[in-house]
Amino acid sequence: MNFGWGKTALAAGLVSVLLLAGCGREAAPVDTEAGKAEAAAFMAKNAKEEGVQTLPSGLQYKVVQSGPADGESPDRNDLVKVDYEGKLIDNTVFDSSFARGAPAIFTPETVVPGWTEALQKMRVGDEWLLYVPPELGYGARGQGRAIPANSVLIFRIKLLDVARVPGGGSGAGTAMG
Repeated sequence: MNFGWGKTALAAGLVSVLLLAGCGREAAPVDTEAGKAEAAAFMAKNAKEEGVQTLPSGLQYKVVQSGPADGESPDRNDLVKVDYEGKLIDNTVFDSSFARGAPAIFTPETVVPGWTEALQKMRVGDEWLLYVPPELGYGARGQGRAIPANSVLIFRIKLLDVARVPGGGSGAGTAMG
């Protein structure tokens, strides 16, 4: 694999690219109870959908496409290159690298806990649908005006590549904090 993109990203300071950076507009007062019941109902119904797997943390995913069985899986501090689209349960898209025409590069430990957990289970070439419950996303605080408090986040993620960072570790169990 060509890891030139990883070195370039590291040199350019893109290691800390913030996923959903465009969503951080000035926040309005947050109703911390808003959306809790709707999120719980959605996750319970979605868990019964064909092909949806539910992890002990509550994160749900569905494999759209599998990469090679010997494909690399990232550690929490490796650089990953992904294409993704994020939307709410009403299908409102709040961010998309597909639409921008440029993949995102970051470390799994710098994004919401649902992504951190999922990325460490994915292999290069995998494409998954993630259903992130509020407690593994932005929770009661939401994210600006684009993502209300206690929102379920639905992501289509394609893991394009992994660049190993020396001294890495899987960080198993650290996705929850």
